[in-house]
Amino acid sequence: MCPLGGWGLRAVFLSLLSCQGSGEEAFEVNIWSEEVAVEPGGSWTINCSTSCVQPSTGGLETSLTKNLLKEQTQWKLYLVSNASQDTTVHCYFTCADKQQAKWLNISVFHPPKQVLLKLQPSWVAVGRPFTMECTVPAVAPLSSLTLSLLRGEEILHNQTFQETAADPQNVTVTHNTTAHREDGHHNFSCQAELDLRPLRRDVIRSVSSPQTLEVYEIIQDNQMVIIITVVSVLLFLFVTSVLLCFAFGQHWRQQRTGAYGVQAAWRSLRRPYRAQPATF
Repeated sequence: MCPLGGWGLRAVFLSLLSCQGSGEEAFEVNIWSEEVAVEPGGSWTINCSTSCVQPSTGGLETSLTKNLLKEQTQWKLYLVSNASQDTTVHCYFTCADKQQAKWLNISVFHPPKQVLLKLQPSWVAVGRPFTMECTVPAVAPLSSLTLSLLRGEEILHNQTFQETAADPQNVTVTHNTTAHREDGHHNFSCQAELDLRPLRRDVIRSVSSPQTLEVYEIIQDNQMVIIITVVSVLLFLFVTSVLLCFAFGQHWRQQRTGAYGVQAAWRSLRRPYRAQPATF
């Protein structure tokens, strides 16, 4: 019985050693970053950790500037800075002569710090076209950018981008629309949104200075022309009627004056004959 019991204890002990050894071989490495999307020149912390109880070596590999802030046997905390473009960092640990590593991508974004809006022309007639032009300089990534052209709170046009270039680029969006009478009572603006929520950041918004559109109506000018024409015609008719009245008055006066002259001449001729006596 004793030899069998001894072999049983020895088997249990060997199995425990094999489980412990397999545990050391299957250790894990984890990487945690305070940020996965950063502005150029920013700084943030990265933590490297492992499940190995006694790692022989470990640390953070990166081309960026790094400073070790704190460390314990199973973790190290770094301050990383001076990122100028998208990069990859990785944590590594060596345990029982075996090394494991974990990688993490860091994205560099350029927020829309300046948004410029132009209205061309800024003085337009009702029903005539005008153009809204919005420009955002040095922004990235474009795949996360949305430009909205607004009249007051109303969105007139939305523009998204499919470019995947990481470098900052200047972006311009134009939108042609028609002037309405009420446009003169609203401000026009351009809003840029950089949606970084997939990268554990918020939506960054920036709005242009409000622009106003001077709107006038061509119909009012036509009405003025009509009014002037009508007044001119009425004035012409009035002057014509006065002249006609004057002409008819003169003609009627001349006719009456001519009839009275004949009668007076006839009387003057008859008067001498009446005055002479008859002779035999």
